[in-house]
Amino acid sequence: MNRQSKALRTLRSFATVALSLLLAPVLIAQTPSPSIETLRKDFANPPNEARPMVRWWWFGAAVVKPEILRELQQMKADGIQGAELAFVYPEVLDDPAKGLKNLAFLSPEMLDDVNYAQSEGRKLGLRIDVTLCSGWPYGGPHITLEEAATHLRTAEIAVPAGATTVAIPTLAEGKSITELGKMRFMIDGQPKLAVGDSIVSAVIATTIALAPAPPRGERGGGRNASPAPVPWDAATAQPLQVSGTQITVAVSGVPRTAVFFIQSHTGQEVKRAAVDADGWVLDPFSHDAVAKHLEKIGEPLVKAFGSTPPYAIFSDSLEAYGSDWTPNLPTEFRKRRGYDLIPHLPELVAGGTPAADNIRHDYGVTLTELINENYLKQIADWAVAHHTKFRSQTYGEPAVTFSSQNIPQLAEGEGPQWRAFSTLRWATSANHVFNHDVTSGETFTWLHSPVFRATPLDMKTEADIDFIMGENQIICHGWPYSAPDEEVPEPGWSLYAAASFNNHNPWHPVMPAVTAYIGRMSYLMRQGQPANQVAILLPTDDAWAGFRPTQTTVTGAMQRLITPALMTAILSAGYNADFIDAEAIDKVGLGTHQILVVPATDRIPLETLKKIAAFTAAGGKVIAIGRAPSIDPEGKTLPELTTLSKRLFDAANSSLVASESALPAALVNAAKPDFTLPGDDATARTQLGFIRRRLPTADVYFVVNTGNQPIDTTASFSTTHTTAETWEPDNATIASASAEGLPIHLAPYESRVFVFSDGPSTAKPEVHPGGLNGTLDISTAWNVNFTGIHKSVSEGDLTDWTKDDSTLHYSGEAVYSRDFSIKSAPAKTVFLTVAGGKALPGAPNSPPEHAPLGPDGLPNPLVTRPGPGMHAYYDGPIREAALVVINGQPAGALWHPPYRLDVTKLLKVGTNHIEIHVFNTALNAWSALSAHDYKPLIAKYGDRFQMQDMDKVAPIPSGILGSVRLVAAEDK
Repeated sequence: MNRQSKALRTLRSFATVALSLLLAPVLIAQTPSPSIETLRKDFANPPNEARPMVRWWWFGAAVVKPEILRELQQMKADGIQGAELAFVYPEVLDDPAKGLKNLAFLSPEMLDDVNYAQSEGRKLGLRIDVTLCSGWPYGGPHITLEEAATHLRTAEIAVPAGATTVAIPTLAEGKSITELGKMRFMIDGQPKLAVGDSIVSAVIATTIALAPAPPRGERGGGRNASPAPVPWDAATAQPLQVSGTQITVAVSGVPRTAVFFIQSHTGQEVKRAAVDADGWVLDPFSHDAVAKHLEKIGEPLVKAFGSTPPYAIFSDSLEAYGSDWTPNLPTEFRKRRGYDLIPHLPELVAGGTPAADNIRHDYGVTLTELINENYLKQIADWAVAHHTKFRSQTYGEPAVTFSSQNIPQLAEGEGPQWRAFSTLRWATSANHVFNHDVTSGETFTWLHSPVFRATPLDMKTEADIDFIMGENQIICHGWPYSAPDEEVPEPGWSLYAAASFNNHNPWHPVMPAVTAYIGRMSYLMRQGQPANQVAILLPTDDAWAGFRPTQTTVTGAMQRLITPALMTAILSAGYNADFIDAEAIDKVGLGTHQILVVPATDRIPLETLKKIAAFTAAGGKVIAIGRAPSIDPEGKTLPELTTLSKRLFDAANSSLVASESALPAALVNAAKPDFTLPGDDATARTQLGFIRRRLPTADVYFVVNTGNQPIDTTASFSTTHTTAETWEPDNATIASASAEGLPIHLAPYESRVFVFSDGPSTAKPEVHPGGLNGTLDISTAWNVNFTGIHKSVSEGDLTDWTKDDSTLHYSGEAVYSRDFSIKSAPAKTVFLTVAGGKALPGAPNSPPEHAPLGPDGLPNPLVTRPGPGMHAYYDGPIREAALVVINGQPAGALWHPPYRLDVTKLLKVGTNHIEIHVFNTALNAWSALSAHDYKPLIAKYGDRFQMQDMDKVAPIPSGILGSVRLVAAEDK
């Protein structure tokens, strides 16, 4: 594929000029509450810090300085704010003839390249962050087995009736923990210990018969599948003294089970590690293990930045699967909880009783405290000492809570699950609650797999959902460093499962238009204060009460406790929502939220309930669903708590409802919704999403059609301001509107900003294309020049590129050109429209991710789990994006519905010339290449990654596939 034709270079020069204006310094300094005039100006020209960043993957790291500089310059030209350095697995073997060399992680050569990248990036005005590891989670060759993530497992040995001895599990000689784990820690039917294992305690208990286990698919999958019941009765457990090779036990007439509780290790190694960076994942509960990581990895990386430290250091989502123990946990538990955990291990593992739930709760609280102190706070303090900030994805496994996010300086989220529990809303809510202005999000992680399938429309689809959940700093996932063109074939290097936003992507010339859109919305979503009406109380204490070894994730529990039905009931009723937990309520209160929704919850701190009572006394409303909280975090029934809970949550006044289906009516009874739609417009209620930002002199609403059907409805906004305007995020066009009963006309995946203020508006009313009268159809007689293969054709009718064998595997640019005539100067606004497009089956929301589990209950690190595959369910009339030039002047970009541009000022009487530069994806050319043989790479470095969805690499329709018209605006 030809990445840049001469015509395209000319066209890009226009884009560069426009982009330079957009990136010019904002002349009026921002204030916490800008005036409406400043808001208008800065919306048109947002500051650089609002623009998207990219995760910049260095593979190997096989990088060279000239290519580093070229890619940094390309980022700048694309309107990208900066890059996060991420060091991952090698893509190729060393090849001196081609200048390919994988530099060992943290080698002097590699650190010199880090220094060069940050230095050149700073010269270009780019922000540079760095991931404080290679791959993820934190760990590597410096972490010994004693410092590695720890796991409490059990070994169960049947003790027949009449037996008097039990064999103690012994060390499996010559077997690593990884090998033994694959064998379920059994050899010849006997349980075995791995190197580094130690027996914490042992008990003998009565054996119980279990019903046949249902198939795994029927039990539910993921990290929160219902645990298989244990085949022994914890209530009958009696301690055993472990010594020697066997234990003498009293005779019994019934079958029993000897249970050994073993301090083991997860065996998890760093995922997707660079050369010489592989090793154990560290124990996140261990102060010393984390401190060692900061010394061995953090210090060299940050020192490579010299006198200009990174803007932020980064920790990816906590994916230390199975990390549920730490060697000093018994000591810490006794110190913090006041009793010994070891005698209660049978209850911890078996569960099933209120007493066991209390043990599990205390176990969960202790793990949370340890990771907060030894991982999050230690790294955050280290960042401050090194003059940088800690950007953390504080969710996943193990044990972090909502309020844990207030420890790092920068809380980040991910996940476009708009109408379900999402760790993106988890992060945005924490920043709203704790009054932090910026929420970054790892965005486009699984966007339209496989690699290179994602389009600008897919980007908008996910970005808009992220914006309405509160994200206002997009971190694109991502930008693959790729060796220079002469060293590797197109489309270059890419991550195993992610979108690719570098200029090896054929539609990359449209990227400046996409980043401009993202920059405008990110800027606007930082102004004023968040104004979500509803706070949802996360039942964290209930989540802790459900903890057990192999299940120590609060966010995982919330996927079950915060149901899609709950989120849909709130959002479809016209409200937006934040999460909050008891600790946050105790610390900062409920802020400006008007309604607190309490999902079905058992445990709540009394002090939190008192804070909620004060909230209602001040005019706030509360609604509990299903049942009211009835016990304190320790599982105690307190008279004061019972009385207060009954007073706060009462079905007689709609503060207690039976189910989520009754919630919308109770919400409306509590407070007028922020965004009201007609009750009979089910499509609008399902597809439209919004978010509001409140300024002293204005209300800003961002309204998004999240679906693939057009929306034509009327909305009412809960604002006291009397002047309304619509702001177009694509080009900053502003039009006046009605402040009451405002019409909403949105194409599939279209979005609009509505700004309400006081005082007169100088904007003109919005205009729309009219009907077929006054239309000039220019859908025929195009000359099409495929610039990458020097092929030109004349098309009477617009045709899919894949219909011609010579362009079946073409990826790149095609320039559609023709002339047309206009007899007189336009008296009205004239739009260039490309009509067509087809909605595809599906839904706008993305399912949550679930890791496939191995026989040990942990994910297989060598299996690439399938992602949710977020994408637009829509085939547009342009596949996939275009830049338009009329009479030598740039008209703009066409990359999402409605495919429409105002071209009035570019038209002239007489003959006009139009060029539409169309770009498709890399899949078509990629599908013609032979499958890459990774066997030599695996033989050298091991199986570090698996390319995802390669069976879907096939040519897809390309080109202009709709009708092209010039349409005059309709009469008002």
